[in-house]
Parts: sequence; structure tokens; C-alpha cells
Amino acid sequence: MKLIIDIIKLCMKGSGFMANIKEVAKKANVSIATVSRVINNKGYVNEETRKLVESAINDLQYIPNEFARSLYRKVSKTIGIIVPHLNNPFYYRVIEGIEDIAFDFGYKVMLCNSRENIEREKEYLKQFIKYNIDGLIIGSNSNEIARYLELNIPIVTIDRVISDEIPSVISDNTCGGKKAAKKIIDNGCMNIVHFRGPSTLLTVQQRAEGFNEYLSSLGLACDEVDLDFIDPDTSIIADYLNTHPNIDGIFCDSDTIASYCMHELTKLGKKIPGDVQIIGYDNTILAQLTTPNLTTISQRMYNIGSEAMASLESLISKSILDTKHKVIPVTLIERESTK
Repeated sequence: MKLIIDIIKLCMKGSGFMANIKEVAKKANVSIATVSRVINNKGYVNEETRKLVESAINDLQYIPNEFARSLYRKVSKTIGIIVPHLNNPFYYRVIEGIEDIAFDFGYKVMLCNSRENIEREKEYLKQFIKYNIDGLIIGSNSNEIARYLELNIPIVTIDRVISDEIPSVISDNTCGGKKAAKKIIDNGCMNIVHFRGPSTLLTVQQRAEGFNEYLSSLGLACDEVDLDFIDPDTSIIADYLNTHPNIDGIFCDSDTIASYCMHELTKLGKKIPGDVQIIGYDNTILAQLTTPNLTTISQRMYNIGSEAMASLESLISKSILDTKHKVIPVTLIERESTK
């Protein structure tokens, strides 16, 4: 308790250019406790005194120290988010969904980018503990589950299931793979390649499972090539397409990979979809900016974020989740890169 009091005293000292609660109390000629009751809207304060305090707050432009208040209340109304990349268009919409619902519930958001670095993620977790966050949403590839459970706060994962113990919100990746395979086969493609994301990721494995399962049911198979979701090595794409001139169907695990494939096909003089048909994944804005526009598997990215925040709020408020692991449906969006 002494440590908490010391921290609060430090927070209340002011910085030389920002008013503190003592100065508000002095200007209104009331006690600090009275100012606190007005700020937190708790306890009786007569109307005339309340107006004096509010006037002093406005005159001094006083901003209550939320960190200090959260230590007393043991509720910060702040949630943390860790994502592996901020340059991934998928996470733009997911974060937007989280933030909108968080705002509706009265929560602030602390966003951190782990860059797939475990040590970086550990440091962020330490900061979250210091700031007394109420809950955490993670888009992490880490398997160090114990580290999250030790936080002893509500946690929800997005885009992947990392533990049966931790609730999650994911897309139906297996179904997405099947939908892509059905479309590409129905359109008459026979020589097919799947440009995947990193095969270590569960999402990639699920998409490949769905894609291959559909092909296998017809006695067909495809080549598989691993690439980075966001910054694929174009030389790998170029080498494959150069050495496999008969390829007539391509499935990519992201719209970004698909756009690079389209660029390389154009350099080779291949017509899309006349010579080669191509399907992406995500339905980011990039799918509408490519020429031709990209047929893609649409993830409901905003919904993933909003559902994750709704689940987290339920956990914070001690409610029971209807579904521990929510699976969001996907759809095929047909555009000009397929026939």
C-alpha cells in the first residue's frame, strides 16, 4: 500500500506546467477529498460547492491523473492490444473493430506492435502490468501460454487459437481454403499453385488444409510455396512462375502476395484471367486497386475485432461467454482475376 501511496503522491506533484489536484482544492477553497468527490461523481457535494470546484478545474485546465485513480479503484478502464504487425492491412480493420466497441464500453486502448519478437512482447506485457490494464487482446504467434496466464487478467486472442484456456475469435480459415479451391476448379484450372504464408502459422495450416482437402476429394493436388504475408520475396515468386509456365491457377494466402504474383505474371506477358486465374485472401482495399481487380476470400476483419472486444468486456464483467472460441464466416468475393 505504501508503494501505491508514493506513486500517487508522485503523480499529484504536477510537472511545472499542468495543474494538480491540490491547486484545484486551493483555488476552490475546499478539501482535496471534496475535489475527488466531484471528479469521480461519488459522495455528496452541495451544488454551490460543486460549481466552485468545476470552475476551478476549468480555470486551471486540470486533467485528473487516470493512472493514480486506477490504482485506488483497481480498475483502469484500459485494455491492451498486441499485434504482430502494423503494416498488415488485416490488422487495420481488426483494431478499428476493437477500438469502436472499447469506446462504447468506456475503455481506452493501449496498442503495441510485437513485430513477431518474443522479447519485445515480454516488455510490453511488463508495461501493461504497470498500467493496471483490465484486459488484453492478443494477435500473437507465441506458444508461451504460461506467460499470459500469469497476468491473471481476462485475455482474448484474435486470428488464432493458442490455448483451450484462452478465449479466441478467428476466421473460418479451413472454409476459406475450400471456397478458393472450389472456385479455381469450377473455373477449369488444372495446374495449380498455392502461395502460402509461413507454414508455421495455424491460420496458414488451416487454409492449406481446406484447399488441399477439396482438391484431394477430386483426386487432384497442387504445389505449395511458403512466403511472408506482408513482404514476400518476389524472386521466389518469379523463379517459380518462370520454371512452371503451365500454371493456370494460383491461390494466395493474402491479397498482398496475390498483388505481387499479378505483377510478376504481367512481366511474363501472361493475361489475367485469360492465361492464369488468381485468388487472394482477406479482401483488403488492395484487392480493389489491382488491375484487374482481385477475386479474394473476404475475412470480416472489423467483426473479428468487435467480437473480440465484446468477449473481453464480458470476461472483465465476470459474465459467462456463450462461445469460448468464436469462428467468423468467410465469403468469396468474385472480381476480375477469375473467369
